[in-house]
Amino acid sequence: MNSKIPEPDSRSLTCPVCENGELRQFQRVRDTLYHRCPVCEATVMDASDWLTPEQERAVYDLHDNDPDDPGYRRFLSKLTTPLLDRLPAGAHGLDFGCGPGPALARMMEEAGMTVSLYDPFFYPQPATLEQRYDFVTCTEVVEHLHQPGAVFRQLDRLVKTGGWLGVMTCFQTEDSKFANWHYRRDPTHVVFYREATMAWLAEKLGWTMEVPVKDVVLFRKI
Repeated sequence: MNSKIPEPDSRSLTCPVCENGELRQFQRVRDTLYHRCPVCEATVMDASDWLTPEQERAVYDLHDNDPDDPGYRRFLSKLTTPLLDRLPAGAHGLDFGCGPGPALARMMEEAGMTVSLYDPFFYPQPATLEQRYDFVTCTEVVEHLHQPGAVFRQLDRLVKTGGWLGVMTCFQTEDSKFANWHYRRDPTHVVFYREATMAWLAEKLGWTMEVPVKDVVLFRKI
C-alpha cells in the first residue's frame, strides 16, 4: 500500500545528496518511509529503514555478476561504449564499487585500458583511493550510498582534470509508479536520482554532464 504524506517532516533532515535541502516526507510504501529533497529532487529512504552492513552484504552475495555473461555485458555496454569513445588510448581508470565480479573492468581492459578496483565489501583496497585517474566508473553503485554527497566529492578528487566519471543508475521519474517500481524494491537501494539531481551535482562540482543513453551520465571534470 502506498500513501502520500504532503506535510513536511517535523524533524530537520538535510538531504545527503546535495547536503543543502531539507528533506520532506514523500511516500510511505508499506513499512518503508521515503523523503524528497526540494532542492536537488533526490528521493531518499529514511535511515531507520536501512539494512545493517551484514544484511546488505548478504544481498550482494546473491547477485550474479558473471563477467562472461553476454547479457550482463550488453547491460554494462550502455556505459562502456560512450565512455570509450571519449577516452584516449591506454587510459587508467578506477571501477568504484566494482562488486564481486568486476565485469566492467574486464571490458575496459579488453579495449586497451588499465583499470584498478575498489569495493568496500569485495575489494577493500584503500591504496586505490589515494591515486588520481583518467576515468572512474560507478555502475549500479550510487543508489546504495548512505552519504552520497561525500562520496561524489571523493570521486571528484579521484578524477584528474579533464577526466571522466561514468555513472549508471535508474533515474526516478514518475512519482505515481514509485511504490511498484522494481528498482525501489531492492532493499539496498536507499537513494534515487532524477536527471535533475545529476545536473545539480554537476553544477555544484563544476563538471560538464552528458546523458548519452537512458540511465547513464558522463561527467567531465573541467
